[in-house]
Parts: sequence; structure tokens; C-alpha cells
Amino acid sequence: MKCRECGYIDSKVIESRDQGDATSIRRRRQCLDCGFRFTTYERIEMPAIMVVKKDGRREHFDRDKIAGGMIKACEKRPIPIAAIEEAVEQIEREVRSRGDSEVASEQVGELIMNRLIDLDDVAYVRFASVYRSFADVASFERELIRLKSRGEG
Repeated sequence: MKCRECGYIDSKVIESRDQGDATSIRRRRQCLDCGFRFTTYERIEMPAIMVVKKDGRREHFDRDKIAGGMIKACEKRPIPIAAIEEAVEQIEREVRSRGDSEVASEQVGELIMNRLIDLDDVAYVRFASVYRSFADVASFERELIRLKSRGEG
């Protein structure tokens, strides 16, 4: 594994931990040249899933893209990165458990919003405002009312 500090291509594993989902392992490594310590993750290679976009284009399912969107929505909120990573893991598991080789982008978006609403209302509204492309203030207000009534129920 290449060291991100010095670029040396050899390192040793100093600790390995199962991530609890039985599909990935977290490894702490140390560069054999400069001694820098870093973390890597190994995952089981899964069959490709294509995400079908609204315009009909197809893209490979990308958990990093989901994580990036969720991290952006959670920016400056008191949400631990571990909670976001767990949500991404749950979303990927749910998509893969369906057993389909394709999934609509709308379904992925709904899964993301379902996880965000449980994590943080503000993060949910941030993501929903981009994902749902609110046309006007009234549609945004309707979503806020729906969110507020959910919390009161």
C-alpha cells in the first residue's frame, strides 16, 4: 500500500479490525520508510449495480458519491462521521439486498433522505432542497411543515 505522506510503496499492517458488517476490514498500517501511520479499508468486491438517472443515463452505484452528498448536507452539524458512514453502509446494504442489477436514482435519493431525517433535521432539509429542487418558497414551506408534523407525531 502506497504511503500518502512519502509515496513509498511498502507498509506493514499493525492492526486489523472487522467492521462488524462482515464485508469490510479496517487496517492500520505503517510506512516502512517514513513511519507514517494510516488507515485502509478492504471490502468484498460486489457485483456492479447501475443507477438509472431521471434522463435515462446509467452510472455505476457509487457509495463514495452517496457519502459525499451526505457529508455535504451534514456540514457544520453535530453529526459524527461514524454515523454518516453507518448510514451509507445501510443504504448500500438495502440497495444490494434487492438483488437487482439496476436501481432508480429516485430510490437511492429516498433512501438517503430516510437516513438523513433520522440523523438531523437540518441536514435532511439541506439535502432535500437540492434533491427535490424546490421550485419556490411555498414548496419548501410544505416540506418544512411535513417535517415539523413528523416530529410532533
